[in-house]
Amino acid sequence: MKTWFCWVAGAAMTVATAGVVTAQSAGTNDTASRPVKERLFGAWRLAWIEEQGADGKRTRSERQGIIVYTRDGHMSVQIMAPTPETPPPGGPVQYELGGYEAYFGTFEVNAEAQTVTHHLEGALVRTLIGNDLTRVYRFSNGQLILKSSRPDEHWVIAWEHY
Repeated sequence: MKTWFCWVAGAAMTVATAGVVTAQSAGTNDTASRPVKERLFGAWRLAWIEEQGADGKRTRSERQGIIVYTRDGHMSVQIMAPTPETPPPGGPVQYELGGYEAYFGTFEVNAEAQTVTHHLEGALVRTLIGNDLTRVYRFSNGQLILKSSRPDEHWVIAWEHY
């Protein structure tokens, strides 16, 4: 049931972004020369998440997810843990509830600072609504790598274009 739900949610998000130009052109590798905002456009699947534990060690946690950036400046993200009992990573901000994280809103890019800010209009964790979540970005080996700009959050997440 959970796998089916994730597939349906992912398919719905992909259909919702039909017509959005992805950052990678078919058969070419010219994405590095494109403006950052254009490189973000499209649907991305979660490749991996790395979190720092209390002992300082970095570990990858098992999650599935999708993030979408649209040409008109909107974004949406959904991330699911393998089981609802999976405790959320420790940290100053609660992003998930019951092993699920979801929010949507608009976004803006600051290419100089290499950040993308998500302006939350709706979220599963309602205390996030109205907040701005700034993420430091970089592109590496075809992946979009995001991490929090907050010095008290020690996670990194990688996304790959569908």
